[in-house]
Amino acid sequence: MSIAPFAASIERPHVAAPEAAREPLGTSLPHYQIIRRNGSVVPFEPSKIAVALMKAFLAVRGAHGAASASVREDVEQLTQAVVRALLRSRPAGGTFHIEDVQDQVELGLMRAGQHEVARAYVLYRERRAQERAAKQASAAPAAPVLNVSIGGQRQPLDLERLRTLVANACAGLGEAVRPEPIVAETLRNLYDGVPLDEVYKATILAARTRIESDPDYTYATARLLLHTIALEVLGQDLTQSELASHYPDAFPACIRLGVQAELLNPDLLQFDLARLAAALKPERDLQFDYLGLQTLYDRYFLHQHKRRIELPQVFFMRVAMGLALNEIEREARAIEFYEVLSRFDFMSSTPTLFNSGTRRSQLSSCYLSTVPDDLEGIFDAIKENALLSKFAGGLGNDWTRVRAMGSHIKGTNGESQGVVPFLKVVNDTAVAVNQGGKRKGAVCTYLETWHLDIEEFLELRKNTGDDRRRTHDMNTANWIPDLFMKRVLEKGDWSLFSPHSVPDLHELVGPAFERAYLAYEEKAARGEITPYKKLPATDLWRKMLSMLFETGHPWITFKDPCNLRSPQQHVGVVHSSNLCTEITLNTSDSEIAVCNLGSVNLAQHLKDAADGSGARVLDHDKLRRTVATAMRMLDNVIDINYYAVKKARDSNLRHRPVGLGIMGFQDALYQMRTPYASPAALAFADQSMEAVCYHAYWASSDLAAERGRYSSYQGSLWQRGVLPLDSLELLAQARGGYLEVDRSQTLDWDALRAKIARDGMRNANCVAIAPTATISNIVGVDASIEPCFGNLSVKSNLSGEFTIVNSYLVRDLKRLGLWDEVMLLDLKHFDGSLQAIDRVPAELKNLYRTAFEVEPAWLVEAAARRQKWIDQAQSLNLYMAGASGKKLDETYKLAWLRGLKTTYYLRTTSATQAEKSTGRVGQLNAVSSAVSMQAAGAHGSGQASELGGPSALTAAGPATDVKFCAIDDPGCEACQ
Repeated sequence: MSIAPFAASIERPHVAAPEAAREPLGTSLPHYQIIRRNGSVVPFEPSKIAVALMKAFLAVRGAHGAASASVREDVEQLTQAVVRALLRSRPAGGTFHIEDVQDQVELGLMRAGQHEVARAYVLYRERRAQERAAKQASAAPAAPVLNVSIGGQRQPLDLERLRTLVANACAGLGEAVRPEPIVAETLRNLYDGVPLDEVYKATILAARTRIESDPDYTYATARLLLHTIALEVLGQDLTQSELASHYPDAFPACIRLGVQAELLNPDLLQFDLARLAAALKPERDLQFDYLGLQTLYDRYFLHQHKRRIELPQVFFMRVAMGLALNEIEREARAIEFYEVLSRFDFMSSTPTLFNSGTRRSQLSSCYLSTVPDDLEGIFDAIKENALLSKFAGGLGNDWTRVRAMGSHIKGTNGESQGVVPFLKVVNDTAVAVNQGGKRKGAVCTYLETWHLDIEEFLELRKNTGDDRRRTHDMNTANWIPDLFMKRVLEKGDWSLFSPHSVPDLHELVGPAFERAYLAYEEKAARGEITPYKKLPATDLWRKMLSMLFETGHPWITFKDPCNLRSPQQHVGVVHSSNLCTEITLNTSDSEIAVCNLGSVNLAQHLKDAADGSGARVLDHDKLRRTVATAMRMLDNVIDINYYAVKKARDSNLRHRPVGLGIMGFQDALYQMRTPYASPAALAFADQSMEAVCYHAYWASSDLAAERGRYSSYQGSLWQRGVLPLDSLELLAQARGGYLEVDRSQTLDWDALRAKIARDGMRNANCVAIAPTATISNIVGVDASIEPCFGNLSVKSNLSGEFTIVNSYLVRDLKRLGLWDEVMLLDLKHFDGSLQAIDRVPAELKNLYRTAFEVEPAWLVEAAARRQKWIDQAQSLNLYMAGASGKKLDETYKLAWLRGLKTTYYLRTTSATQAEKSTGRVGQLNAVSSAVSMQAAGAHGSGQASELGGPSALTAAGPATDVKFCAIDDPGCEACQ
């Protein structure tokens, strides 16, 4: 049967919103319009899409085949999918060309496995396109005049100005980035009387569709976006060169407007604004890719009545000024801070970027607290969570002290309901307090493995069971003592207690914990401790890994390495990590730990080797300068910061911890031509982290000489001459042999010990590797220490969805003459992987392996090389293709044996595949039919088999868009 009736119906307006998918089909969508091929503009209506899809099935299967209930269900689901995909690209309303609708219908049919229907439809579209082209060629009518609306007045579109704008955006980006396709696509999506601002939006949308064909189009798209930002901020239609000349006047005007609007701290007006304006580098606006600039525009630039009042370089200088408020040479320091930010050498964390220089400068990223075992203390902790979350802090709570279910309550002579009901309240509080709409409140709860409620705690993120005892929005983590891991390896038993019966276990670590625990086990065996439970340690370990695979939680973190290697063990205990598992600071009833984060961009700290070989090596001189400036910025945060809770202020001013991290590790490896899964990559992980830590500790000691030591310095490992590398021996002694770590070094650590002995330290803690989920987007590199997620993918966050193409790979493929449309289609088909593409050389396949093609052992080994230098921890995601119980077991045991302090998300393959999309009309991309794993990432919900051996954990899952960070789904990006 012919497909024509279906295609004809699709060409009429008939699109539904996602919300409208369950509404009556006649419901209209006033904020959306559709441009027909004759140029007319009509409203979007949801009444026809299901009918059109049903006609498609009728055309291929006939009346009998299309009449079944299953087909009707398929049609309903396809309708919703098509509508969701369309509206995601224009969440605030707008216009679609009819081709956009047809593209999404074609894609929806392919994704649903309706290949026969899709193939017929593709062929019909191609035939109709050829017919229209022939008809237009014979008619060749004069091009109509297109009018635009400006301030309610109609006037002809200045087509030459439009072409100049697009040409300027493409200038200097190479022959492959051409303005003509952008202009043509823009004009195709315009209609007579279109508002001028919609014309500029159309250029951005037209350019972004080209990114997958050549990643350098992302810079052209960013420049077109910059044009619209300048128009919004300055009210003038400016080219890039014109904008550069306006910056000196725009900067002081923006600062004054921010103060007048009560958005900025009036103290900023005390700076020499003219001097700072002269230091701005407008050309650095051209560094942004589209994702980076769009993210800044949507979420970071200050706005008044939804109108932005900052340009990119104004934003960076405003952040720098906020961090230099207390400096003696304020202008000089502000310029120094601006330089590292605007060059993308270093980036402060999201809360600092949000709030630096504002009237309420909450600049810290992480807060850690411990919850007492009494009702007043519990709800005080929940209140503190809300106050801290309100101003953009990520939270880590230790709930180990709260007594277990069935425990006696002396005050009421009743029995406790355990820790879980309170965690439900914590979960709902995090959802309710959403940081002013900027990002979701986010919290992670930690529980020690000996707690009697641990088995129910493991199930908190399950989608089945009593929903009153589930926390679907809160993260959870196991806080595991070394004794438990020894029992697992030695196949011993494990005992569970209620903390009110064994109160000192919470405060003990290492051998002291082990002695007390053994004594309590003996008392429990004599019946002197109730409630109490005994079970094989391997059974509990198996359930931990099963839940981790099935729900993504709880994460695996290790109590004893965090404490035995802590520089601050003389003044307290580390009871938990933070939201993203990289912060390891002491907490108590009187102190809420605070950490301020920022990350060095490793990709910006390489240089050509001196031997002329063309190899890229670490630039130690530049890294030292960047780290010194970064540590000063982070230390300044402590004194400038707004503290919503007194216990946080007291703790931060006493210990002054900061967390300097890294990002762009994968980008650095690409520049060095080094595969992630290689001994050379391990060596670079080791040496680069050694250098970052060495310079960070040295910089903190310099700050101590200038500003004074932190208050609790006396008695710390720093004061005792025990540096992080040395503390490995403390862990080895406590474990009695269960530690296998490379301890090589290349820098002069004796010189650093001598300096610290002389000058002390300004900061109790200095280094932590955070996820950098958003700030890495801003500077355009791979996040943190992550391997490449996919060479072609769609990244989702609060700013929308963005096609990401590996520019390093495209550059190499172009050099070999291999980058063409077929290669693009192959990358889509194979989810961004090169391994099955025969014509790609083995060298490139090895260099550009994606995260799921790197064995997780390589990730663990690289993390171990870093961890020996770091005084805190690192957010370490583990990627696993073909997960099995045996593989999970081996990977996490290896992490413990290598001395890692924490791990973060376990990710398996299916929920992280690249979104498949069509190329030109008439080309059908096959959707992989391989059964893949359900992701144990942010929202994984696959079913795990028993983890007792090599049996595979198999669960089919659909290909979906990429979700990068645990919280980037697409909500808050946690620490960064």
